[in-house]
Amino acid sequence: MATLFFHSNIRFLRERRKFSQEEISEKLDLSRNKLQALESGKTKNPSAADLVKFSEYFKISMDSLFKVDLTKLSELKIRELEAGNDVYMTGTKIRVLAITVNNDNKENVEYVPVKAKAGYRSGYSDPDFLAMLPKFSMPNLPAGTHRMFPITGDSMLPVPDGSDVIACYVDDWKQLKPGTPCIVILKGEQDFVFKLVTVSDNQLFLKSLNSVYEPFTVPVTEVLEIWQFHCYQTKEFPEPLPDLKVLAKAVRDLQEEFRDMKGKG
Repeated sequence: MATLFFHSNIRFLRERRKFSQEEISEKLDLSRNKLQALESGKTKNPSAADLVKFSEYFKISMDSLFKVDLTKLSELKIRELEAGNDVYMTGTKIRVLAITVNNDNKENVEYVPVKAKAGYRSGYSDPDFLAMLPKFSMPNLPAGTHRMFPITGDSMLPVPDGSDVIACYVDDWKQLKPGTPCIVILKGEQDFVFKLVTVSDNQLFLKSLNSVYEPFTVPVTEVLEIWQFHCYQTKEFPEPLPDLKVLAKAVRDLQEEFRDMKGKG
């Protein structure tokens, strides 16, 4: 069984900042008895809410809080972890994914409507918030946790504006192949974005299919979640493709005109 360092790490991080248990309890809205139990290792299974509090307050990923003995690291390395340069991260700073299930104990596909976008950024790990979202089941989905997100704009044409993208949760961002289409959930007031994602050097390179839009980068510290594209649905009826025979004839006509021009030249 792997050694876990959560209890010793949160005690170390508190003492590193020279805070008493009373001060940290107040800052994290925990009782002192609860904090003592967590730091001593008496609480074997901390709640998800408590894990989020410690991870966000100390700016250390949950992977590192549990798996890495922070007392063995240099001050420089700890500062790198706090800055988001977490060599132990598999993607995001918080590895908690709340889900809902149906009566058969199978995961639902939650739909995040436009009006819920702002709330999703603060409630994405809150089961009560997810319980309020519309949800459905969909056959033939691959293994994993899926959600549906609406997209706006034409930056990813030919996927049309107003489409709903069904995507699979990515728990290890570093495993994404360069140029993978994904929904990226950003922090703060930033919107969800649907882009081709390339992960490198603690940042994401985001590119549109529509060349009118310039690519840009965001640091991983500004990213909450990444969901890999699976499929999309739209109310728009597709434009008919040109008849292949007509297209072939047009190509032949152009070739003949080109030959005639060369002959006259």
